[in-house]
Amino acid sequence: MHSASPEAAPSTAASAFKSDDVMFAPQMIPHHEQAVEMSDDLLTKDGVDQDVVDLATQIKAAQAPEIETMQGWLSDWDATEDGMAGMDHGTGDMMSDDDMMELQDASGADAGALYLTQMIMHHEGAIAMARAELNDGENADALALAEAIVSSQTGEIAVMNDLLAAR
Repeated sequence: MHSASPEAAPSTAASAFKSDDVMFAPQMIPHHEQAVEMSDDLLTKDGVDQDVVDLATQIKAAQAPEIETMQGWLSDWDATEDGMAGMDHGTGDMMSDDDMMELQDASGADAGALYLTQMIMHHEGAIAMARAELNDGENADALALAEAIVSSQTGEIAVMNDLLAAR
């Protein structure tokens, strides 16, 4: 789905990188993991609009491989996912435990609407992190992924807003 595929230049993963690139992956990995978890939660529910189900499936399919790609970078860079220990993942771009529980407890059309509302905020946070990488990063693969995230998630936000408006 992403036109700027991080697999396009695998030989550059271990090439030039700096601390901003190393910071991008451990921030984005848990962010993507939470989006996959949110999508998994939604996909277990009955009575959710098919367009929302299709979007959740698309988000999961896009972000799960990106997690693996970023984990590979960290390995190549001799960095760890917990290298950002102390970073507050409970800020505006991540759902709180209460938010996640609310989505788990919701059903049918209400679950679909809640998923869309939460995922819009979630995507806005990912776009902000990706833009920071585009501004400050150096690694070609990380920059390509950041560009793909901005592009795809901006498009998905537009779709989610349309779905919410159609309710």
